[in-house]
Amino acid sequence: MTTTTETRKFEAEVAQVLHLVTHSLYSHKEIFLRELISNASDACDKLRFEAIANPALTAGDGELHIDVSWDKAARTVTLRDNGIGMSRDEVVANIGSIASSGTRRFLEALGEEKKADARLIGQFGVGFYSAFVVADRVTVLTRRADAAPEDGVRWESDGRGEYTLDAATLPERGTTIVLHLKDGEDDFLDGWKLRSLVRKYSDHVAFPIRMPKEAPPAAEGEDARAEAAPEWETANDASALWTKSKSDIPDDDYKAFYKSLGHDFNDPAAWTHNRVEGSQSFTTLLYLPAQPPFDLMLGGRDERKGLKLYIKRVFVMDAAEELLPNYLRFVRGVVDADDLPLNVSREILQQNRQLERIRGACVKRVLDLIEKLSRDEPEAFAAFLKAFGNTLKEGIVEDHGNRERIAKLLRFASTKGEGATQAVSLDDYVGRMPPGQDPIWYITADGYKAAAGSPQLEAFRAKDIEVLLMFDRIDEWMLGHLHEYAGKPLKNVAKGELPLDAADKAKQDEAAQAAAPLVERIKSLLGERVADVRVSARLTDSPSCLALADYDMAPHLARLLREAGQDIPDSKPTLEINPQHALLQRIEGESDDAKAGDLATLLLEQAEIAAGAPLPDPAAFIQRVNRLLLG
Repeated sequence: MTTTTETRKFEAEVAQVLHLVTHSLYSHKEIFLRELISNASDACDKLRFEAIANPALTAGDGELHIDVSWDKAARTVTLRDNGIGMSRDEVVANIGSIASSGTRRFLEALGEEKKADARLIGQFGVGFYSAFVVADRVTVLTRRADAAPEDGVRWESDGRGEYTLDAATLPERGTTIVLHLKDGEDDFLDGWKLRSLVRKYSDHVAFPIRMPKEAPPAAEGEDARAEAAPEWETANDASALWTKSKSDIPDDDYKAFYKSLGHDFNDPAAWTHNRVEGSQSFTTLLYLPAQPPFDLMLGGRDERKGLKLYIKRVFVMDAAEELLPNYLRFVRGVVDADDLPLNVSREILQQNRQLERIRGACVKRVLDLIEKLSRDEPEAFAAFLKAFGNTLKEGIVEDHGNRERIAKLLRFASTKGEGATQAVSLDDYVGRMPPGQDPIWYITADGYKAAAGSPQLEAFRAKDIEVLLMFDRIDEWMLGHLHEYAGKPLKNVAKGELPLDAADKAKQDEAAQAAAPLVERIKSLLGERVADVRVSARLTDSPSCLALADYDMAPHLARLLREAGQDIPDSKPTLEINPQHALLQRIEGESDDAKAGDLATLLLEQAEIAAGAPLPDPAAFIQRVNRLLLG
């Protein structure tokens, strides 16, 4: 056992978190109590699970609980749990560093908001540091359940960049956190205040949160007695919310449980609570957040939260990813199963047939919930889609069985509306389709303005045909798997040749025949830069555009993938031209091949820019434009 005091520096990001927490979190300071109680509850949950395989861990102290006490004279608030505890290495890993890949975004968010409040704190696994909002020194005493008394650890810091580690002899397992309060934080030395905060934030923690029973003041003339050991009383409901009947749970209790579960300061957007009875029995309580955690996308698809899994009310897993598909990773909640083995592991979960039914039920409940939100609360649904719509789109690729249900929930901008924030569903589009139109037409681009202003829409606008405008980066990938909806094929206006009626086809053939010499000249001028040149049926006002084969990748997507380091094979575009445009007529009448070459190349380059493709030689493009302007 190490007997000397060891002083260490926090990792750089921890030091930044501590600085911002200490200097920026002015509102809702009381959130520290919720976060520390939540950590203590997790420690009790983990011990109860480990004790299934090793009952000796709880020998002599099987009643798990969390104690909250205060000392007005010493100006301290103390939280103690008799949960799993931590070893020296775990203390360093859990308190001295931050593993969350969303931490950088957390720091940026706090840095941007000078008076950011504590609604952010728990979403990044940094809830412990909220103690420094109210304390100028924090002491942690902890001993792992499977360690000897002399293997305890004492951690202490003033939150200014360093912490100390000492060995400590601790007769009991678990963790004690002592907060030495800053001046001006005396509110938290009041028993009534602390009790009210426990009821507000942690009432449905499934372990007793005990507080000292406050004795009445001594009567006048009564001898003062030596201070006795405190008599503890439970301050919270201490029952698992999901085990109660829905009719017995008010909305405020559901919201409070979500905030504790999701480390969120906001109310959830919606929730669903269900009990399934039969050959396989289980309970689900699932929430849709109102706001996304900052690390939802930045943390990557590997940064999963999952659902809390309980088996017969025994905590088993904090982030059971197998209970929901990846595209629903924003959902928070609890699953309590009656029929899974208590010694379940992630490997067993992956192969467990019973789990497939639970997973299917969870997916159905979540999609039902989102559909209900779309019907009953349009404004809340619009906010939900703004937060999680792109994540939901991943389900088009991942969940073939629910592809149509997911597609029904998506919303897009349209040429029939105004602005990028329209909410046009595929059902809206199909309901407005005129007789004789078969495809659902769409265009993809790098942004709303690029989509709405694309020259490839000109013929559709002229014929009053609605086109969906898709400009999120995920859309092109998603549409590679969404080939039809409600029996209608989805077709990109920029791909393939447009289907024309007999009259339009005859007109198009006549225009192509008349422009054949011009087409051949432009092919000759552009040479290897194009796969083909042809007269366009898409254009009415613009001189040119790019046309893609049915399975070609959109230029803006190819550019993004190359920028991300992907190996994307080069492909030559097909250039479509509008022979009636003055620029084409100038090329046709230009006798100087050098000028004609500049004009033809500019024709191609402006089509590439409109399609979101990078120019191969921007400097040459500028020189070419300058020559034409001066000539």
